[in-house]
Amino acid sequence: MNSFTIAAILGIVEGLTEFLPVSSTGHLIIAGNLLGFVGAKADSFEVAIQLGAILSVVLLYWRRFMGLLPGTRQFAATASSRLNGWPGLCRIALATAPALAVGFVARHAIKEKLFNPEAVTLALLVGGVAMLLVERYAQRRRGNQLDGLTLTQALGVGLFQTLALWPGTSRSAATIIGGMILGLERKAAAEFSFLIAVPVLCAASGYELLKMRDQLLREDTVALAIGFAVSFIVALMAIKGFVRYLSHGRLAPFAWYRIVVAPFFYWLTRGTGF
Repeated sequence: MNSFTIAAILGIVEGLTEFLPVSSTGHLIIAGNLLGFVGAKADSFEVAIQLGAILSVVLLYWRRFMGLLPGTRQFAATASSRLNGWPGLCRIALATAPALAVGFVARHAIKEKLFNPEAVTLALLVGGVAMLLVERYAQRRRGNQLDGLTLTQALGVGLFQTLALWPGTSRSAATIIGGMILGLERKAAAEFSFLIAVPVLCAASGYELLKMRDQLLREDTVALAIGFAVSFIVALMAIKGFVRYLSHGRLAPFAWYRIVVAPFFYWLTRGTGF
């Protein structure tokens, strides 16, 4: 299988799973093992195509991001929102800081202790069970909308986001579950998860790309561009579909999917170092 086909397949996997609560890390590991694309170059490639998925959020929620900038038309149009201007920037910063701080301090320990089949399989299973439990709890209360997000909720979601530093947990799952526990409506929790993904994933991807820049060759550029573009397009469709689904659906199907996938993941990756 040539590098362009591999790039397209991994772009599809990344775009589909980055913002759904199913763990993009776990799925990229599975896909990489099935395709025989593993090692340092694979790690660098996965970081690069993640940027395509991030760009999809910026495009879909550009009005939200513009509303954070005083003096813009969108800032004036969203003046009543708590995600407007400095209050909005403060909330996004509160939700972003814990994961960046913990990730930077513990990055070596995470790589050494948690990047193994047993740890990722456990995270997939536990995350699935947690989603089922939170869904039962969420049925008993009515959550508030995104424009009513409080500082406490923003910080709380940020603390939940640190759980996603355990590979297999899913950043999306951790933040959506956290948002629901803290009183956000299901769809609002998902959309806030998308917004705070941009600074967190940009920082993580930028750091990894700088660290791995010497491992990518000039001939890899076309494959990277293909993976980036495919990830961007697929993520656009995945986010739109997920938000539409959450208007009336629940997280239970994603939870059961994780529980079913976990043993398959372990069987496929046992005895490997990814």
